Amino acid sequence: MSNRISYHLDEHIKSVTARELRNRGIDVTTTVEVNLRTKSDDSQLAFASREGRVLVTHDNDFLKLAVKNTNHSGIAYCHPTKRSVGQIIEILVLMYEVCTPEDMIGRVEFL
Repeated sequence: MSNRISYHLDEHIKSVTARELRNRGIDVTTTVEVNLRTKSDDSQLAFASREGRVLVTHDNDFLKLAVKNTNHSGIAYCHPTKRSVGQIIEILVLMYEVCTPEDMIGRVEFL
């Protein structure tokens, strides 16, 4: 396992977020890129966990999944109207800089 966080952005996260994280050297996948767009939330979380990626989402259904399944690589949740795209990017960069993948296992981080 790498000592750096990687992210998986669900379909509700704006594509500029992936671009800006990648511009900073951060490994990111998106739901569209990995052909999960029509798949269930369970499938999304399973993919992120298999890949060792923190799932970034605005979808509070993932909070319910996190209660039932603590065996995931981490969830970064932000209410869709609480933060700007720029703020979300800044917080994800900070998480990347200070957290390890091991820190995020089973954890939900509220952005």
